[in-house]
Amino acid sequence: MLFDGASLVLYMCGVIVYVTNIVKGLRVVQAGAYGVQELVEGETVAGGGGGEGEVIGREDSLRVLAASNTILALVLVGVLVLQAGQWYAERKEAQEVEKMTREREERVGGRNGAHRGSGGKKKQ
Repeated sequence: MLFDGASLVLYMCGVIVYVTNIVKGLRVVQAGAYGVQELVEGETVAGGGGGEGEVIGREDSLRVLAASNTILALVLVGVLVLQAGQWYAERKEAQEVEKMTREREERVGGRNGAHRGSGGKKKQ
């Protein structure tokens, strides 16, 4: 369950990075609208102080897009690693259960064999 939960969290992080940065960046690149700010109704552009109204240019847009792709790749590799870890843990657990079952059968088989061979006498 831990592997599945962590994989789900990483996958959701990947979806968020994809939607917020990559899709938005690809739209800007496709439109060629570098440095053009989309204003929502009632919004004003902040005057040159580095606030939210500042728009990034072509180079910075492509850098954000590249960084987002790198982050997305790492997140998806993390999901693959977690899934491989889950497979390994399940395989080891199955091997241990099989080993314990075999040992229990040997102990039970050994007790039954000892009682039969003793001629019905109690073992002390």
